[in-house]
Amino acid sequence: MISRQSTVGQRLLEELPDRWRGLRGAGPVRHDEVQGTWQVLDHENVAAVLADPATYSSDLSALSPTQPDFETFTQGNFVGMDPPEHRKLRALVSQAFTPRVVQGLEPRIEAICARLLDEVADHDRFDLVDALAYPLPIIVIAELLGIPAEEHRLFQEWASVLFGGDQLGEAPDMADLERALEAIAPTVREMNSYMLDYIRARRAAPGDDLTSRLIAAEVDGVRLRDQEMVGFVALLLVAGHITTTALLGNAVVTFDRYPETEALLRAEPLRIPAAVEEVLRWLPPFPELGRRVTRPVVLGGHEIPADTLLMAHLGAANRDPARFDAPDVFDVTRSPNPHLTFGHGIHFCFGAPLARLEARIALAILHERFRMLAIPSHKDITYQNPAVIVGVRHLPIEVGRA
Repeated sequence: MISRQSTVGQRLLEELPDRWRGLRGAGPVRHDEVQGTWQVLDHENVAAVLADPATYSSDLSALSPTQPDFETFTQGNFVGMDPPEHRKLRALVSQAFTPRVVQGLEPRIEAICARLLDEVADHDRFDLVDALAYPLPIIVIAELLGIPAEEHRLFQEWASVLFGGDQLGEAPDMADLERALEAIAPTVREMNSYMLDYIRARRAAPGDDLTSRLIAAEVDGVRLRDQEMVGFVALLLVAGHITTTALLGNAVVTFDRYPETEALLRAEPLRIPAAVEEVLRWLPPFPELGRRVTRPVVLGGHEIPADTLLMAHLGAANRDPARFDAPDVFDVTRSPNPHLTFGHGIHFCFGAPLARLEARIALAILHERFRMLAIPSHKDITYQNPAVIVGVRHLPIEVGRA
């Protein structure tokens, strides 16, 4: 049975382009009377907000509901931090999670994709999310951290609970958020405990994995504390897992809606990286980023008081006609493509290179494996709750082999 959230998700995902276009018509900055927040909608102002952490803080703790397990869990999650704490933690993590580490994962990502698709080798129809888009990034992250293969399923279970959004409606208020936090708190507690034990075991017996490199990382005599490393693992689950899952699903759905794109990519596979960027612009998995206004400001002609919640709307900014030619046209040949899906400034998404790499490899292998890949019926797609993430939860596909 399809959940209410999935039905809501399908309707809203289909409405998103028109909704974002309508938001832009209200001007670059508008007040959302229902949510009680300010929305920034144009590319220039969204980029300016994201580039000014002193005025627009990423620390939303004063405006958000609290829950003890989450407070413990977020100590190393620098997405919700401002300088100088953000700078310190990001510098430490950057020592271990380098571009070379990410690029070195390419052969392993290819092997994992091949193995996962081997498991559906005799199927003409299967769920792309269950078969590939969901397990691929989880396995990559778990292996990167040195987690034993037999325990990878734990990560899948945790991620499913953390990002399911089953406790939320399409426009959640603070009471909804508080109930959702309480519902998933036991999962956060379990994950916190598991990772703390694992980190302590790695301290006693280091290996050749990201966890051991995080333990050894040092900047100006400062090292990561165990709890900060747990917070970074939580961040990896977001940046390295759920974004890739959403990106892959959104790509396949969008290519199916625009068959000329699918044909072009099969004829010219070198265009896949640019196609990934256009999918990111078209359907950003997290279309809004929250910021707390630290002082009274005037933005887009509006006076916004301090301690106000402001939402930088990436979805609307990515379709700003002042920045993009034909913004409401899906065009995989678009160049340049300065979308803001991965953010801007000091909080540019840490997991972006990994998500891009996984999506590029997975899409290329899907095209190599299957001469035809189609969605029999878009009515059979189950969507995530877009209040949490823009993406699909289940994606039944039909394939043809050479």
